[in-house]
Amino acid sequence: MRPRALRPQLKRDPLGCAQGDGTEVNSAAALSFVRRQGVVLESAHGPVPNLAEAVVGAPIRGSWWGHAKGKEIFWLTRAVRNSNQILVCRLLRGKITYVHRRLWPALVRLAHAFRRPDLAALREVHTARGAHTLRLVPFPRWVPTPVKRRARELTEGKAWAALGLERPPGRRSGAA
Repeated sequence: MRPRALRPQLKRDPLGCAQGDGTEVNSAAALSFVRRQGVVLESAHGPVPNLAEAVVGAPIRGSWWGHAKGKEIFWLTRAVRNSNQILVCRLLRGKITYVHRRLWPALVRLAHAFRRPDLAALREVHTARGAHTLRLVPFPRWVPTPVKRRARELTEGKAWAALGLERPPGRRSGAA
């Protein structure tokens, strides 16, 4: 083993992992990124960070599918989508959005400010023939009872602050 002082300097990437040249980000780092950020877009541009660009460490021009790290991005998005700690929905502008479980009470408290279809959980189902389809679990059917209880304890202001989002334009407080 080389002494610590002679080891190559590692860079910190946006996901918070130490990476040297050629080292890939792992699923734990991707999940940690979503946990820290709270609300993350899968790959779209918007008011919150997106996972695809966090993996690359820079803005992506065009589709991430064509990027050199496209396969890595794909597998990391699947790891995040498969986590029971992450709600996958279309919360922001109809784009795939990840919401970490710690923010579910705030999201439930503010459900009136969002369109119901945008709060539906998206679940990937793999068929016997190897294909996969998206299944929608309507809001509030996916919400666990303890989350509903914590949501009732939150004020609307604290819920907005927790989410870190601006109120959607054109939606009144208390609107159905």
